[in-house]
Amino acid sequence: MDTDTVRSPAADDSAARRREQRGWYFYDWACSVYSTSVLTVFLGPYLTSVAEAAADADGFVHPLGVPVRAGSFFAYSVSLSVVVAVLLMPLVGAAADRTGRKKPLLAAAAYTGAAATAGMFFLDGDRYLLGGLLLVVANAAQSVAMMLYNSYLPQIAPPEERDAVSSRGWAFGYAAGALVLVANLVLYTGHDSFGVSEGMAVRICLASAGLWWGAFALIPLRRLRDRRTPAREAALPGFRQLAATVRDMRRHPLTLAFLLAYLIYNDGIQTVISQASVYGSKELGLGQSTLIVAVLLVQVLAVAGALLLGRCARRYGAKRTILGSLVAWTLTLAAGYFLPAGAPVWFFVLAAGIGLVLGGSQALSRSLFSHLVPPGKEAEYFSAYEISDRGLSWLGPLLFGLTYQLTGSYRDAIVSLVGFFGLGFVLLARVPVRRAIADAGNPVPQRI
Repeated sequence: MDTDTVRSPAADDSAARRREQRGWYFYDWACSVYSTSVLTVFLGPYLTSVAEAAADADGFVHPLGVPVRAGSFFAYSVSLSVVVAVLLMPLVGAAADRTGRKKPLLAAAAYTGAAATAGMFFLDGDRYLLGGLLLVVANAAQSVAMMLYNSYLPQIAPPEERDAVSSRGWAFGYAAGALVLVANLVLYTGHDSFGVSEGMAVRICLASAGLWWGAFALIPLRRLRDRRTPAREAALPGFRQLAATVRDMRRHPLTLAFLLAYLIYNDGIQTVISQASVYGSKELGLGQSTLIVAVLLVQVLAVAGALLLGRCARRYGAKRTILGSLVAWTLTLAAGYFLPAGAPVWFFVLAAGIGLVLGGSQALSRSLFSHLVPPGKEAEYFSAYEISDRGLSWLGPLLFGLTYQLTGSYRDAIVSLVGFFGLGFVLLARVPVRRAIADAGNPVPQRI
């Protein structure tokens, strides 16, 4: 008997949903290599060294005539990229809401970011301004693409599946990051045997992340489906759309309360991701190979950590699991202040602690927010979510850069980030998520 004749519509819908979910996972697989190899490992120390090569006798560079300590240039560039992203996201989000065509916008953002990352191959000598420009473009493009990518989650997963689907997406991303970092480590540590200089090896690693991003983005772009929606009065141009969404959110103050908590603690997470390699290189005196191994350890443990925290959420609820992860973040970061210089073993211990909580805290935040979105408003609310994600993410790098500029100590800079996790914990603990879900008009899961 032909099996196609006995499949129920529900079974067909389930198979189509699973296929779309698998395609969705692959965007994390594609773009996470940028976050890992570029933003976390190579670009911070390398761009800082390029800026130092261009610095004057006092250690300052002068972009547009503004004196900037060379050691702060990377952090300031990250902050600027976030500001650009926040300016772009309402415009792109409004266009996605108006047309219902998220895939072309996702493709444009993804390939802009991939091209800018591949262009980092040409970052050498004292071209720190080129490096800063490519970083701003790539980071802003990634933020816009992630806004569109995240907004698919409520469309491809029913409420009971979202914690698991979100966690698997993060796990896919960390697995890809680990795989590419192994190749990076082989090239970087054996660059002499490959006949290339250390700087050339770094530039190849940077560019290869852009090529990987562009190649694997084809999979989600083939499998994800646009869902046409009728034109709505709420779909307004640019910041009018954002303002309309925020006004609508005022009718759901508990959703706004969660966004505020997430905005604070996620800023700390993003700053640790972007500045950890600079701290290890410049303050602890660790070599690039050690940093690669440490980040590889983070990636491997983050795969297990994302899946483990997803299981914890099923048992204890997403909110309690996130709160526990914030305690772990606070303790781990505070311990980082006391790490001895030149002792890679203790840096590896710190990396292991970060890896176990990194993916899960972000994945569960995403899935928890999906329960707080009123039905039918997924795209615009996830636009606001991503803007909240990035909206104050300039503050952590700015605080890190300013602390270093004022004190000349990366230890003081890293410990200044502890407050983000402590304040985020307090704010999240005060949010009654079960009531927030009910107020949004969604069914309340048994465990949340």
